[in-house]
Amino acid sequence: MKGLKKQRRIQVIAVAAVALIVSTALIGYALRDGINFFRSPTEVSESPPTETEVFRIGGLVEEGSLLVNASDEITFNVTDGNAVIAVAYTGILPDLFEEGQGMVGTGRYIQGVFQASEILAKHDEKYMPKEVIDALKEQGIYQEADGS
Repeated sequence: MKGLKKQRRIQVIAVAAVALIVSTALIGYALRDGINFFRSPTEVSESPPTETEVFRIGGLVEEGSLLVNASDEITFNVTDGNAVIAVAYTGILPDLFEEGQGMVGTGRYIQGVFQASEILAKHDEKYMPKEVIDALKEQGIYQEADGS
């Protein structure tokens, strides 16, 4: 009787472990398209992603680079102080989007231009996305905002 209980307990643990592994694998498979990795302009220029990979890019909007074409396509450059990446976007920009400010875009890098499907901008004069701050700190150009 004791051997049967021990065997049953081992079977239950083995089935639970297999179920846990299978469920983890299924969750990872389901989320693979929903995960967007962040890259700085330097990372994109050093090792360009494939044209099918969706990722986020962030940095500062380069001064004097913002243009609105007749076809309502908006183009600008995003920089981290080390590299510059051209960005194209069709849509309405956030109200607080402007040159010299932090931004994060989601999209694909196609033929040397980041084709953005979504653009996010700062939400007040002191805010900058954490990923952008980290990338700018790596380049040595980020300066803390003064407490005023």
